[in-house]
Amino acid sequence: MADETTAEAPEGQPGTSDLRGFWRWVRAWLVAPDRGNARWLIAGVVAMTLAQVLVQIRFNTWNRDFFDALDKRNGEAFQYQIMVFLVLAGLSMAAAVYQLYLKQLLQLAWREWLTRRLTDAWLHDSRQYQLEAGAAEADNPDQRISEDVRIAADLSIDFLLGILVSVSMLVAFVGILWSLSGPLDIVLGGMNMHIPGYMVWAAVLYAGVGSGLTWLVGRPMVRIQVRRTTAEADFRFGLTRARESGESIALIRGEADERRGIDRLFGQVRGAWRDLMRSQRNLMWLTSAYGTLAMIFPTVVASPAYFAGAMSLGVLMQVGAAFGQVQAALNWFVDRFPNIAEWRSAVSRLVAFQDALDDLEALAADPSQPTIVMEEIAEGEPERLELDELEIAFADGTTVIAGASAVIEPGERVLIKGESGTGKSTMFRAIGGLWPWGGGRIVIPPRDAMAFLPQRPYLPLGTLSGTLCYPAPAESFEKVTQVEALELVGLGELAERLDEEQRWDRVLSLGEQQRLAMARLLLQKPRWIFLDEATAALDEPNQDAMMTLLTESLPDAAIISIGHRPGLEAFHTRTLTLEKREGGARFRRAAPRIVSERTKRRRQRFLGGRVSV
Repeated sequence: MADETTAEAPEGQPGTSDLRGFWRWVRAWLVAPDRGNARWLIAGVVAMTLAQVLVQIRFNTWNRDFFDALDKRNGEAFQYQIMVFLVLAGLSMAAAVYQLYLKQLLQLAWREWLTRRLTDAWLHDSRQYQLEAGAAEADNPDQRISEDVRIAADLSIDFLLGILVSVSMLVAFVGILWSLSGPLDIVLGGMNMHIPGYMVWAAVLYAGVGSGLTWLVGRPMVRIQVRRTTAEADFRFGLTRARESGESIALIRGEADERRGIDRLFGQVRGAWRDLMRSQRNLMWLTSAYGTLAMIFPTVVASPAYFAGAMSLGVLMQVGAAFGQVQAALNWFVDRFPNIAEWRSAVSRLVAFQDALDDLEALAADPSQPTIVMEEIAEGEPERLELDELEIAFADGTTVIAGASAVIEPGERVLIKGESGTGKSTMFRAIGGLWPWGGGRIVIPPRDAMAFLPQRPYLPLGTLSGTLCYPAPAESFEKVTQVEALELVGLGELAERLDEEQRWDRVLSLGEQQRLAMARLLLQKPRWIFLDEATAALDEPNQDAMMTLLTESLPDAAIISIGHRPGLEAFHTRTLTLEKREGGARFRRAAPRIVSERTKRRRQRFLGGRVSV
């Protein structure tokens, strides 16, 4: 899949590969089982568009008859043409209204399918995390999926319809203009030249010059649009980050530094917009002059025949109208160039995003790539966690852990220690399938038997009940069971708020969030528990109480912990220590730890429930 949309130009310099990648999405949508009624919508939009073209053709002949009636002062014919106009106007309005409605339905369906496709690829096999960790070229995926998809979907439908209208108008009115304009005889350099349908050639020449100049003047706009979109996304991310970290910023009085950072980000936005404004200003000079001259160009070109008596006023107006339709069809590129630049910018960013996702998929699928091999034990087979010559590296190739081997059996309690930077948390990410960079092999229990608790638990939006039961639905557990779990971890006062919707990550302190995560474990009862500083926000008595509760409530579960507090050793039977060495950290071999009598008494005191949480 990765080779299908590989970009030939770096992001910010859109190439033909972007268009090929986008066209593959279109083809995939039209044959996808979940395309819905897309084909019927396309047929309806095309039908309404062609109806508008037919009405415009009839308007052209009406234009001739109407002005001939005026020229001949024929009141009866004039009144008749007014009635014809009202009928044509009604048909034109009906076709325009339903074309707009069907077009918007089509744009929404196209955007929905493309959003779902990219979101599914992004939130698949931990790709969303891996992009953040090792694919900086695909920054701001939220902005790409929300804003760039909207622009690409809406403008692509607009462009396709615009091209259809232009081609239809060109085919219809070239013949009319050819027959009405007649030949032109001129003498050039002593040679007599006979040019049939000269108004057609005048329209082609006028539009060709305009399109060529537009491309030359407006070409930098595509690159500038990419830079502007990226700068806008970075600026919005900076504002969001400041909002989410408002408490920390306020406590350390970091507002001035945040303002400097936001000013710097907006400076990039301002610079991109100024470059875009200059480019648009230059293009506006051209398009304004081009459009102004187009008002009189067809009349001036056709006027010799009119003054010679070869055509009536009505025919002159018909020629002018037909020339205008042909010119408008040929001028599609000139009129839409700013929108084309914006569309190319959005498509370039989306294709780069898809390429980054495809690269991750190819990395996982290619056996020749140096990646960590994950083996999941089949359901019903004896479970274990095995690290076999595990090597963990950053995306840039820097090795963090080298040659780590260990086997952890069901029910074991293992504490993993090591100084900061030895890769303890990254090893947990590798065990969880988030981290593909490295080598060696990891044998894991069934994934549904594993639960990971990071230092800051994830609390989704919604009710407290949904947050407590996450990722399972809130209906998976009885309310009585949920209340009991809250009471066991010392959050009984929240029992009456289970159905309340809040930003619980803001309502609860970090210590309360960690206890809520412990309550999740009590509900879900996993057989393998991985704790990454999961009690770091608790004081030592409460930490001991939580660990006691966990070991007593889930006595058969294996617990693998990362932590630094000495008190944690009382709740583990084995310690694995990562030591920094040249070429990557390694495990220091150690015999099973002998628990002292003092530690045993301390643990028994907490098993007796003497500490209140």
